[in-house]
Amino acid sequence: MSNSDVILRELSGIAELQQSEGFQITAWGEGEKPDNSDILMALQSEGGLVAGAFRGDEMLGFLLGFPTATPGLQHSHRLAVHPAARGLGLGAKLKWYQRDWCLAHGLNRIRWTYDPLRAINAGLNIGVLGAVSNQYFVDYYGEMPGMNAGLPSDRIMAEWHLESDQVCARAQGRMLASTDIKQGHWLEIPSDIDKLMASDPDKALSERLRIRSALQDHFGQGRSIIGFDRARHSYLLG
Repeated sequence: MSNSDVILRELSGIAELQQSEGFQITAWGEGEKPDNSDILMALQSEGGLVAGAFRGDEMLGFLLGFPTATPGLQHSHRLAVHPAARGLGLGAKLKWYQRDWCLAHGLNRIRWTYDPLRAINAGLNIGVLGAVSNQYFVDYYGEMPGMNAGLPSDRIMAEWHLESDQVCARAQGRMLASTDIKQGHWLEIPSDIDKLMASDPDKALSERLRIRSALQDHFGQGRSIIGFDRARHSYLLG
């Protein structure tokens, strides 16, 4: 499968919004509660972004962002890619689409939560997009079903400054050299937390607690996550 004929656009009409409900379950697994079409329609009508990646009528990706009480800031709530379309870079394409949409609507910052143990998400959010983070939330959603079951639902807040030098460079396919690498602090995370959960749940929990303690300590000392090395699956803090 290629993404050469994939179109990114806003969802249109109740039928596509209803289609996204089933898509969310396909992407995240049974037990997950999708955002329903009524809520999506209300959010879209009030200035939210409800978008998808399509090949013809087939939905391959889904994204939801909505306005916040902070001027110029959108909260990005959902991002999902169909299992059969993973590896095509659609997650990144949807985020860059979201950036363009926000800038066109007078917004210059997007934020969202994600699990700091998920190396694939860290690689996208921090490594590819250039987001930063300095907020940690313990067991943010409480006990969760599906792919998130089995560990405390800790999250960090990714902050995406859409007009920063680092983000603008990445949008143009360039990477700016970081001046903080030598004096920064590296924190390694598991390369695949799902595999670790399946093979050794106790070790996975130990890793959750280790990363929690380390990031809380770094953030408490005024440091932020400013980079992610995907080869080493390690955060750079400075």
